[in-house]
Amino acid sequence: QYSFQEGGWGTLLAQRLVRRCDVLNRGFSGYNSRWAKLLLPRLIPAGAGAEAVAAVTLFFGANDSALEELNPKQHVPLEEYAANLKSMVQYLSSVGITQDRVLLITPPPLQEAAWEQACLAKGERLNRSNASAGQYAQACVQAARACGTDVLDLWTLMQKDQDFSSYLSDGLHLSAEGNSFVAAQLWAHLGERLSALPSLLPYWRDVDHRDPEASLL
Repeated sequence: QYSFQEGGWGTLLAQRLVRRCDVLNRGFSGYNSRWAKLLLPRLIPAGAGAEAVAAVTLFFGANDSALEELNPKQHVPLEEYAANLKSMVQYLSSVGITQDRVLLITPPPLQEAAWEQACLAKGERLNRSNASAGQYAQACVQAARACGTDVLDLWTLMQKDQDFSSYLSDGLHLSAEGNSFVAAQLWAHLGERLSALPSLLPYWRDVDHRDPEASLL
């Protein structure tokens, strides 16, 4: 949901793809894979023009990995989470969006000290752990392998040889730097395919102003 805020990774991708394709955001703050699996047919119904879809990203796990005893509403058991991802990929395939156009994204790491402060400010206890997020990230990677889709392992990449705290605004949600990181990593996966898309309609200087129909229709 936050990816289309100013500086969000959705916004950054949309800027790269102006006049090549539309970047549609279907994010829902706080949702988990159990709820998303139910919603997906409404968001991408059969007959919605799958042949025109360049890529679909599925980005779940940060809420699923919440600790069951402290956050049972958002928590989804690990095996069910993996099954939900596979089910969503299978549904997309059933409506014509093939696995090579699907990218699974793992949850990012959790900076526990910062998120604990955010929880305490709401009168709650720390309800997530980085170790749990890592388990769900690994399950996401394995689900992608099983389904034959590409995967972006944020949990691993953000922690590789660096302090990842700057990527998160409150220990859980992405900061401006984190959004830039995600956008760059997504472009590394999708850029070659998407940058090859033709520009929609000619550059304005190339339009015949005496006969615009000839250029635009």
